[in-house]
Amino acid sequence: MKYTLKSLTTAVLLTSTILVAPSLAQEAMLMDGVTARADNNPTVEAGKFQKDGPWVIGMSHFGVNANTWTVQVAHETQGAADADERISKMIILDAGFDQKKQVSDIEDLIAQKVDAIIVQPVTSTSADASIAKAVAAGIPVVLHTGRIESDAYTTEIQGGAEHFGKVMGDFLVAELGGKGNVWVLRGLAGHPEDTNRYNGMLQAFEGSDIEIIAEDHGDWQYDKSKKLCETLYLNNPQVDGIWSSGADMTRACVDVFKQFGAEIPPISGEGNNGFFGQWIKDGFKSVSAEYSPAQGAAGVRAAVALLEGKELKKHYDYNPEGWDVDKAATYYRDDLSANVWWPTELPEEKLQELYSKK
Repeated sequence: MKYTLKSLTTAVLLTSTILVAPSLAQEAMLMDGVTARADNNPTVEAGKFQKDGPWVIGMSHFGVNANTWTVQVAHETQGAADADERISKMIILDAGFDQKKQVSDIEDLIAQKVDAIIVQPVTSTSADASIAKAVAAGIPVVLHTGRIESDAYTTEIQGGAEHFGKVMGDFLVAELGGKGNVWVLRGLAGHPEDTNRYNGMLQAFEGSDIEIIAEDHGDWQYDKSKKLCETLYLNNPQVDGIWSSGADMTRACVDVFKQFGAEIPPISGEGNNGFFGQWIKDGFKSVSAEYSPAQGAAGVRAAVALLEGKELKKHYDYNPEGWDVDKAATYYRDDLSANVWWPTELPEEKLQELYSKK
């Protein structure tokens, strides 16, 4: 289905991330915290995909309604497109975590002869052949929110992954003094981001005496994770720490411990407004890994840079440090719902429209 979010008519982008002079040799600024990979990083030559506007940009989103973060990615994407008058249409197709649907969506965008395609892969292989077909047709492909096994895409912006999982794992190793029993709450089984975050956690735990006594998938969803944590607690409440792959799952587990009147163990979190409110109020030990939904806007800017004829690198990394509770407090908004994710590029009027408690 098409998810155009036509209500998003304006987006005020961060000053430091706006594309400026049209010089072909100038490399575009994609998003705060995003940098070109240092090694083994080919250049996408200036002018290779240059064409005059207006442009139609397509996006294959792995699952718009998977959780509140994926919804906000769609809003950030559409907002960035609406802010650029050279983009006449932004087409967002929702794969709904269906590999076959993603293949069909990308081929649909190719048939529509869009000027660029942004892909969030369902799995590490689901989009490979379709991406190659798009590039062969002269359509640049921007990849983000999950790596793939092919290198046929034009450029990628990769955050999260092993770095994200390691930030959380390092926090638990430090808090537990390198030993203890932990639960592991994973995301969606088979999704590359789930696999990569988990591998980063394993890197952090290597050489320690931390033991994983329970592990399951909460699909990055609050409701499923709440049932999961209730089951884990009833089976064995003696847990020293919790590694959680996403903030909606963290919020669910925190609520379970409060429900049972139990002390909340050290637990990893993420940049979500609801989680920040819990963290500040209840004072448990945590760390927030950063994974901004504004990657959606960064994908649009990368597509625009290619169409402008700018020089880009093939690989961009987004590996910020973890946040402590003091930094979380500078972002937390009591007037907004639990569903907002930080940092965001959505303007205040859009935040109020979408997330105001009033």
